[in-house]
Amino acid sequence: MALGAGRSAVLWMVLRQGMILIIVGLSLGVAGAVGLGHLMGGLLFGIQPADPATFVLVALVLVGIAAGACFVPAHRAASIDPTIALRSD
Repeated sequence: MALGAGRSAVLWMVLRQGMILIIVGLSLGVAGAVGLGHLMGGLLFGIQPADPATFVLVALVLVGIAAGACFVPAHRAASIDPTIALRSD
């Protein structure tokens, strides 16, 4: 912001960086869950090892929680006064 970025640009930059990490982690987690689901298929009762509804619901819940967790520091970063931040360092 001290170099000319607006509040919305800072907000979206922090959110975008956090969401990229979330998407990468979620895709690796889903791939691992599918692989382990097939190995542990005998222990699952009532659902298939690769139940699409379960994966979609869990992924949506995790993305929602993670987006909320990314929004708090993004909002703080966008609302800080750059002169105060520069003076504290």
